[in-house]
Amino acid sequence: MTNSGTKSAIVTGASGGIGSSIAKRLAKDGFSMVVNYSGKPAPAEAVIADIKAAGGQGIAVQADVANAEDVERLFKESLDAFGRPDVVVHCAGIMPLFPIASGDVATFDKVIATNLRGTFLVFAQAAQHVADGGRILAFSSSVLAKSFPTYGAYIASKAGVEGLVHVLANELRGRNITVNAVAPGQVQTDLFLKGKSDARIDELKKMNPLERLGMPEDMANVVSFLVGPEGGWINSQVVRPNGGFVY
Repeated sequence: MTNSGTKSAIVTGASGGIGSSIAKRLAKDGFSMVVNYSGKPAPAEAVIADIKAAGGQGIAVQADVANAEDVERLFKESLDAFGRPDVVVHCAGIMPLFPIASGDVATFDKVIATNLRGTFLVFAQAAQHVADGGRILAFSSSVLAKSFPTYGAYIASKAGVEGLVHVLANELRGRNITVNAVAPGQVQTDLFLKGKSDARIDELKKMNPLERLGMPEDMANVVSFLVGPEGGWINSQVVRPNGGFVY
């Protein structure tokens, strides 16, 4: 099934929300897609069905990004299907919120395992397998600058992600591979909207001067630019598509 003439991209956490929007956009841009998911297969298979209906090609691969063997298998299946990946976009992450004073070590460890260890494992495989001239992206968050209560574990994990981005960019010197982070503000996904009243959503919209929530497509547009031919001079950066929410 190998098709060495086609660009390919791996997107982790691509069965819904921002990740699925990115996978569909990159397929539209001409990439053969590897859609990673961790839970039930149906949502990821629906993304692949949409990609194929639009004339693209792709496969869905289950893998827990916190598990080294799973991540290694994810890349092996991608290599078997489409050859060396040109692009890796690491979207998978979790965001349980709890105060530091709770001492909830089990949840803290889970956040670090998925968000930070997961990034390290994906980066390790990407550094070995992404073709020269390729692109590697990870997702951080604009919430880092706000230091909101209950976000301690999440912010700690994403601060670590940004650190890994800068180091890997330096380690890949000489291969013409860019490594960047995308750090969204609030994005209108089912996960984000869950449990929030209309009044609370209106408050959140007004936290940026454009007075709206970001859309998954806004993030996909940024990713498309960064991994495309015009994004090649952007390296070791944290790009913050947030409507002016923080900075």
